Amino acid sequence: MDKSIKLILGSIVGFILLAATFSAGILVGFFVPGGSQLPIVNDFIPLQPTAAPEQLSATPEDMQTLFAPFWEAWNIVHSEFVDQPLDDVALMRGAIRGMMEAVGDKQTFYMDPVVYETETSALSGEYEGIGAFVDTTGEYLSIISPIEGSPAEAAGLKPGDLIIAIDGADMTGIPPEEARQKVIGPAGTTVTLTVAREGQEEPLEFVITRAKITIPSVTGKMLENDIAYIDINQFGDKTTSELNTTLEELLPQNPKGIIIDLRNNGGGYLQTSIEVASEFIDKGVILYEQYGDGSRDTYNALGNGRATELPIVVLVNEGSASASEILAGALQDYERAKLVGVITYGKGSVQQWIPLSGENGAARVTIARWLTPDDRLIDGVGLTPDFVVELTEEDAAAERDPQLDKAIEVLLELIAQK
Repeated sequence: MDKSIKLILGSIVGFILLAATFSAGILVGFFVPGGSQLPIVNDFIPLQPTAAPEQLSATPEDMQTLFAPFWEAWNIVHSEFVDQPLDDVALMRGAIRGMMEAVGDKQTFYMDPVVYETETSALSGEYEGIGAFVDTTGEYLSIISPIEGSPAEAAGLKPGDLIIAIDGADMTGIPPEEARQKVIGPAGTTVTLTVAREGQEEPLEFVITRAKITIPSVTGKMLENDIAYIDINQFGDKTTSELNTTLEELLPQNPKGIIIDLRNNGGGYLQTSIEVASEFIDKGVILYEQYGDGSRDTYNALGNGRATELPIVVLVNEGSASASEILAGALQDYERAKLVGVITYGKGSVQQWIPLSGENGAARVTIARWLTPDDRLIDGVGLTPDFVVELTEEDAAAERDPQLDKAIEVLLELIAQK
């Protein structure tokens, strides 16, 4: 057959097949419209989602319409998703996580069982991991403050460090809560953290061996010139009793003044902060807890303090947050203390950790914001020290502490004025 005739017949057959294909509706492709628009890919199969009657009946009647799309989505992934079976527990926890994130408050989120156990263990004085308070509200998991004596501190992690990779895996786009779970692990194992630090052009890498850390939340000693130094690194289960023990050791030595070090103290329990503040403030309001409807609760000093007359200087920095700011703010408002350091973190909200049934973690929910005795809002603002003193990396490398030096200087002046 002549070549030109073959080409013509081939074209006719091809056209017929193409037309048949279009009419049968089985060609999956795209149509390129005029102009520079991107192609539209039609690679989906329309379905009519439904919620089973038993699912709707298990939902409160006044919420059945609202929750119908949820059950429809649940049924769709169970019937249509390519990889089956699905992990129903993971789906349930993911739904809770999404709901908590949708509230729009960076301090309100879902704590899965691992995170919940880790956080409660840390506040009990025991912690298994790298030992750091972290912030999960930004684009990346970030360090609020390393726990004193922890592997994180020994490795050189600093407040503000952004964890951009874990064990070589890029954390871009990974929820910070999920990143935190990758950092947590059994004692004796190692984790490699790649960190972006302000002022550093290139990322820093830290190989940290996780440990079971048991650290006193309060330690104390006497300095020269009859100054008592008390370091409080968190407000946990044992902080009040440990402070009592520390005061029983230091007060008989007749200190003329006290330095309270709250640097890198990421906070803890509200009630503990009231108990600690009551050792240094004899009476009056410690803080106000203000709710969304405008009502407020008032927390007063307990009236059992043993160091309510001695001059005080409080050391704070960008890692001083939450309960630390409650204590420092109250002491500053009553002019019981001068603050030395840099502006604090600025976490002035109160969260409840409410355990969920079936050991499925907890809902961490912001229930109120707190105000200092002078009605100062700290959330997002922080406390400004009376004496601003930076602590540079060069200072740390040379084992200098200009903030402590300034605190001693200020305290000696306060002692001289008495």
